[in-house]
Amino acid sequence: MRRRARLVGPVALAAALLAAVAAPAQAAPVTLSSGHVDVLDVDYASGAITLDLLDSTTTTSIDRDPADVTLSVPVAAKHTNVPTTPAWSFLGTNGTAWILPQSQTSGLLWAGWNATDVPAGIFQNDTLTFQLTSVTAPAGFSVYTAAGSTPTKLFDSGDGLPDTLSVTAGAHTHANWGFDAAGTYKVTFNVSGVLASTGQTISTGPKTYTFQVLNS
Repeated sequence: MRRRARLVGPVALAAALLAAVAAPAQAAPVTLSSGHVDVLDVDYASGAITLDLLDSTTTTSIDRDPADVTLSVPVAAKHTNVPTTPAWSFLGTNGTAWILPQSQTSGLLWAGWNATDVPAGIFQNDTLTFQLTSVTAPAGFSVYTAAGSTPTKLFDSGDGLPDTLSVTAGAHTHANWGFDAAGTYKVTFNVSGVLASTGQTISTGPKTYTFQVLNS
């Protein structure tokens, strides 16, 4: 069982004394630049699924509201030798792209998604649907895996949105996250599933994640 502390943005604090109501607490904005982070962290409890960001860059994992987090993509992630073959045409321009890799690399974020807190048997076929609904960015955004010289696109803003991906409940996966130029990327995801017990579709609602891609 992983150890986490929940820190998910504004929460109302009820005063215990004289029924006074305290002001809402606001989580401090944070920038993450290296280490393990599950960008899409899905939880299920009491008939609802939620989507946040699991920050495991320190000893204790923390659930964070994506609105409080900037994910930094430093110049060390810049590649100037992306293949120009058709299979790689979704990634970069003129062979250049910034990539957060699917394998852990010192000094870079190791980004993935996590559905280990979704029990088996809750959703039909134990399947969740991850959907990339919108991207606001200076250039293309993609998520892909690669085996040798062959990439497999999972999400790609360049070929039309929304993009969907079926993910098994209980899965924990890392992939390559690609950015075609420096700048700020706002990417919005939604996660949904069909309850096995009722056939009802439930969803997390859209969550927007911010990546800052640096050129210096």
